[in-house]
Amino acid sequence: MTNSTPGIRPFRIDVPQAQLDDLHTRLAATRWPDELPGTGWSRGVPLGYLKDLAEHWRTAYDWRTHEAELNTHAQYMTTIDGQNIHFLHVRSPEPDATPLMLLHGWPGSVADFLDTISPLTNPRAHGADPGDAFHLVVPSLPGFGFSTPLAGPGMNAATIAGILTRLMARLGYERYGVHGYDTGSWVAPHMGTQAPEHVVGIHLNALITFPAGVDGEMEGLTEAEQQRWQRMQDFNDGYLQCNSKRPQTVAYALTDSPTGQLAWMVEKFKELTDPEDGLPEDSIDRDRFLTQVTLYWLTRTAASAAQIYYEEISANTTWDQTDDGATGGRGTVPTAVLVSTQDVTVRRWAERDHHLVRWTELDHGGHFLAMETPDQLIVDVREFFHRSPCGAGFGLFGR
Repeated sequence: MTNSTPGIRPFRIDVPQAQLDDLHTRLAATRWPDELPGTGWSRGVPLGYLKDLAEHWRTAYDWRTHEAELNTHAQYMTTIDGQNIHFLHVRSPEPDATPLMLLHGWPGSVADFLDTISPLTNPRAHGADPGDAFHLVVPSLPGFGFSTPLAGPGMNAATIAGILTRLMARLGYERYGVHGYDTGSWVAPHMGTQAPEHVVGIHLNALITFPAGVDGEMEGLTEAEQQRWQRMQDFNDGYLQCNSKRPQTVAYALTDSPTGQLAWMVEKFKELTDPEDGLPEDSIDRDRFLTQVTLYWLTRTAASAAQIYYEEISANTTWDQTDDGATGGRGTVPTAVLVSTQDVTVRRWAERDHHLVRWTELDHGGHFLAMETPDQLIVDVREFFHRSPCGAGFGLFGR
């Protein structure tokens, strides 16, 4: 792809200083609530912790440093079916590298993958096999980051998948892999269902699986699987209920208060990272997850990024009835699932819905693997696409 590819234009992040000044002013003027003593994290983000984090965001965090890091990677904008799509397109120095799309989740962005880009595109520079190189396409999902505004209602996982398969075609990629986690794990299987002749492999983590309500499906679950299913049932889904039922209403507070946006997101980084009883910064660099929060704040995407929950839950009557699979039918594309310590994935339910050919369980690492333990994710992606027996042949791309 060149800068002259029809329908694609170069993009560079350049946030006006006035927006950063406004952020700092709003942080300084935060109206803080009272807090019941002795409750810790049990009722939400503790006051003392959030005050300290907000002050760091205001006085120590440097957006320009992280903006520059993002801008070291080639970025573009295009419009498909009326939807603006922002994406990173990082080509490997290895000419025969494998095309691979990376799909983020909520509360994430393209910044999720910053620590994986160089090892995946240029393994030679990291002492790894150059045959494991990838050309990367990393889009902001519709409604997230700079992929705004949403073209309209109905932007569910299947619709997003159709847009992204057309993006890969526009870039000239005929055969490619897809990795996705969280929201991306909803979208990636749809890409395989819609374009099985182009998507040669799907790699997922933070995959959600559901029972289908059929006889016997709970029998014989391992202890770990029983714990995962129980964790899913016990999960504090306050954010899920707000996002899926009233995404516009909660967004007014999040779009007006950076401290509100910070609390809303950092709670998920606390609950879903490993170790579960640690602080978010025990697993992810503090400035890395502040970059995520800052992107949501600067792009005013609290409402639009939550719409996918409405589309997949409130507007989708089969959310918890997956007997026909998450993609409207069992996928045929070879699929790998990487399971972290915080995942709720049950293997037999994943096998029911996907053409599962690889299953890897980790003993550490949480929901946000690309930021928490990028090396583990990189190894599993490499092995799936290039070195492991994935159904037919030795590796999906015959390497």
